[in-house]
Amino acid sequence: MCYFCENNYMQFVNLHTHFYTNSDTILEIVNQYPNEFSEEIPLYSIGIHPWHINEERLNDDLKIVKEKLSTNKCIALGECGLDKRIDKIYSTQIDVFESQLNLLHEISKPVILHCVASFDEVISCKKNSGLTSPFIIHGFSKNVQVAKQLLHQDFYLSFGKYLLRNPELGEVFQQISNEKIFLETDTIAESLEEVYTFAAKCKNISVDEMKEIVWNNYQTVFKQNK
Repeated sequence: MCYFCENNYMQFVNLHTHFYTNSDTILEIVNQYPNEFSEEIPLYSIGIHPWHINEERLNDDLKIVKEKLSTNKCIALGECGLDKRIDKIYSTQIDVFESQLNLLHEISKPVILHCVASFDEVISCKKNSGLTSPFIIHGFSKNVQVAKQLLHQDFYLSFGKYLLRNPELGEVFQQISNEKIFLETDTIAESLEEVYTFAAKCKNISVDEMKEIVWNNYQTVFKQNK
């Protein structure tokens, strides 16, 4: 299935958002949780966020994630991942993350990642999983050394609010290969168009060129160009 506007032009792609706007010009991958799920969302990802791990309902949540991954409207696992700056037991986070990755051995879909102070561990989990699914770090905000480390392991990087608010990140973004970038809004008040406009400025290209870059990456990663 290929998601084009009625006029058959490329849409803006929002890799990760918590707000469904039903815009004709934006392809939105809306984040959903197994315990807070809406069937009305036409295109979404689903996963157990490390902040929201609840061991009492973990088995039920994993069953829901597995069930939704098998549907066409669900195009990615996530957001899921690891976060060293919260009070959830880290070993439990790893167990839950790996349990979700194991679901992708039955149905291969990309992974949208929440990763805080855990890049080495996420890389290790990716390697140990044996998966060939694309892994995308959402909300990337680190330096070029971390970016290169992730790119070397074939991760994609998605940029959003930190690109708008941290001038130094623009310099990092400029150095990232066009074939490895996505853009997003997550929970910010700024519009997706503002993110694209600033990203295009960083790359010294037009907004239309930036739209084409991200659209092509979407087609590659999510295999929508069959």
